[in-house]
Amino acid sequence: MALAALNNIVKIPELRRRLLFSLGMLAVYRVGVFVTVPGTDRKAMQEFLGQDNGGGLLNLLNMFSGGALEQVSIFALGVMPYVSASIILQLLTSIFKPLEELRKEGEMGQRKINQYTRYATVALALVQGFSIAVWLESRQTSDLVPVVHDPGWGFRALTMLTLATGTSFIMWLGEQITERGIGNGISLIIFAGIVADFPKAVAQTYQFTSSGQIQPVSLLIAVVLTLGSVAAIVFFERGQRRIPIEYSRRIVGRKMYSGQRTHLPLRVNSAGVIPPIFASSVLALPATLQNARIPGMQRLSEIIQRGDWVYNTLFVVLTVFFCYFYTSVTFPPVDVADNLKKQGAFIPSIRPGKATADYIEKVLMRITFGGALYVAVICILPDFMRQYLRVQFPFGGTSIMIVVGVALDTANQIDSYLISQHYEGFAGPTGPRIQGRRTA
Repeated sequence: MALAALNNIVKIPELRRRLLFSLGMLAVYRVGVFVTVPGTDRKAMQEFLGQDNGGGLLNLLNMFSGGALEQVSIFALGVMPYVSASIILQLLTSIFKPLEELRKEGEMGQRKINQYTRYATVALALVQGFSIAVWLESRQTSDLVPVVHDPGWGFRALTMLTLATGTSFIMWLGEQITERGIGNGISLIIFAGIVADFPKAVAQTYQFTSSGQIQPVSLLIAVVLTLGSVAAIVFFERGQRRIPIEYSRRIVGRKMYSGQRTHLPLRVNSAGVIPPIFASSVLALPATLQNARIPGMQRLSEIIQRGDWVYNTLFVVLTVFFCYFYTSVTFPPVDVADNLKKQGAFIPSIRPGKATADYIEKVLMRITFGGALYVAVICILPDFMRQYLRVQFPFGGTSIMIVVGVALDTANQIDSYLISQHYEGFAGPTGPRIQGRRTA
């Protein structure tokens, strides 16, 4: 069925054009990754990061930038300023009254919020660009080769402008892919950056296996665990709890229309990959602040070593906390209950208003616990493979979740487009659509 769907993609000129346009924009992004910031030494930066002095936060930034940080690229900040700005605006929309009212205005309000997100992205990129410039000036290899040839305010100003421009260009590329391509522009850019390291990781694993550093049995177990992780991600990311919804009967003129029945889908993992990113950033702060010679950070970073039980325990606790926190902020049950009441909809056997909000919150908190544990287990599994199987797994659990999630969303969009044009989708003419799986 998948081969038939791929054949159908070629038959539709509009969809074929959108796919080629998206691939072209992603190619432009990957070329830009290898354009170095003026005044920097790319080889010295690669050697420095190879010494593992960067800390977890820098490794996270390098992952989201598609390896642009180690290239000292004009795209070194990647989409992180945009992602941070989007999260900040999303949180402010829930607690800041003017933004909340703007969100309720519909499409026009969302356009305004998107414009504010762009402004915040540029501001964050300038601030982070200055921090990166100052940080680069103090970096050097073990042979005392500096990363920056001519440090000073001239280099800092140029780097700020260059990195902010690079981030703005990536943001524009993402918007173009969303509007004129197959959608999910920013997600596809992150996807492309992560997948770009896959051939290198496979070659490195092959070398380690050939030299005896990785035992074949350990490699086999790692492959099985990885495939199991992908299957689990597909299952949970499609998992939903569907709350039945009924609409009251309506009288239009002299006719009475019977109420409709539908459902309110609550995702098992409503927070996505935001919680593990927050948790990783918090746990990486001591190592990052240690480089700034802040008192006490060296001792704290020695206690919180990536891969040991202290780090994993704190990571699980923080991930569960951020899952609940982010879900409660971005999906307020009170607003959902009010909207249902205004539309004349109700949950059977539940009174409208506060009782409906309490019921939705109860169900949401229960399924969020399972979703939070799933996210935590998937994210610490690569550390388990590194420590106990001695397999240098190149990708983190967050990377795998992003890759699989984006692949599912993209397949879903292509499938919807094929079916709208009366072609067979990936599931075939009688198969199920790529949609949420009922979990209860």
